[in-house]
Amino acid sequence: MKIINLLLIAFLLIGGNAIAQSKKVIKMKNNIENGHYTFELSDEVTRQKVTFKNRYGITLAGDLYLPKKRGNETLPALAISGPFGAVKEQSSGLYANTMAKRGFAVVAFDPAYTGESEGEPRNVASPDINTEDFSAAVDFLGLQPFVDRNKIGLIGICGFGGMALNATAVDKRVKAVATTSMYDMTRVMSKGYNDKMTLGERSKMLEAMSEQRWVDAEQGKPADGLRNLPEKLKGDEPQFVVDYYNYYRTPRGFHPNSVNSNGAWLVTNPLSFMNMPLLTYIGEISPRPILLIAGANAHSRYFSEDAYKMAAEPKELYIIPDAVHVDLYDQTDVIPFDQLENFFKQNLK
Repeated sequence: MKIINLLLIAFLLIGGNAIAQSKKVIKMKNNIENGHYTFELSDEVTRQKVTFKNRYGITLAGDLYLPKKRGNETLPALAISGPFGAVKEQSSGLYANTMAKRGFAVVAFDPAYTGESEGEPRNVASPDINTEDFSAAVDFLGLQPFVDRNKIGLIGICGFGGMALNATAVDKRVKAVATTSMYDMTRVMSKGYNDKMTLGERSKMLEAMSEQRWVDAEQGKPADGLRNLPEKLKGDEPQFVVDYYNYYRTPRGFHPNSVNSNGAWLVTNPLSFMNMPLLTYIGEISPRPILLIAGANAHSRYFSEDAYKMAAEPKELYIIPDAVHVDLYDQTDVIPFDQLENFFKQNLK
């Protein structure tokens, strides 16, 4: 378990150690440009680049997906983001494209400090600001004349599943929320996988990041960590790291703007996650409904199961047989879009 904890921290959360090294800019052999999407746009859907500001004044970049045949009636709407370290041209855009085809107005957006969204320094995350990003997307959707602002829901993928739940708890405008392959990023950063991080290990992490702040202060900027994912697999990685690699580091899901595909989080990125639990008020989502979707074989399954236990009714836990965590990123024959469509059409009315 200690090995898994260390790999999780090294590959996905911190992106480095206390002695920072500059991240390498990796170019894929097929020279993918920033305008590349990892999925095909449906011929039944339009896509438009949009921007909107969050409550902190940071301009967020998004893609607005609309059904071509939408008539004159206002539409139910969804805001989608995730996975943690991904961009809107990847999984969230695929979800948005599919849900727009099914009759929703959908915005997929890059969280603050990542992708095409603004915010300095780059490649940093915040449980507070990234929660606010979802509410800012609700602001944007509710101002559109073709959207019924009383019919807005959220979808959070992976680490942004926890953010979506947190946003729904505080933002009463959100009428329903769904997550897929949900991670509680505050829990996994502060306690490790399956809460196995010892107090000593936690203290060492905090001591290292505290010391790193002296280095950052002297240099006048926060340091980048090591790569989130290795340039090449060595063959001894846990299966979940292999799964991440096969999505982010291959043409299947690679995008140059994605932190997980092509970069690293700042060394001190976990600091704000270490003592700010995201799901403290999940019970206050009720009476609005929650749908939690996870793969039966996903290493992250327990996050959804525990969130289900913490949440109040109405709630549903939907486990997909044989699926692993990253299957819910882009495998359209595995992602239960029928379930998502029915859930939101039933509850956004």
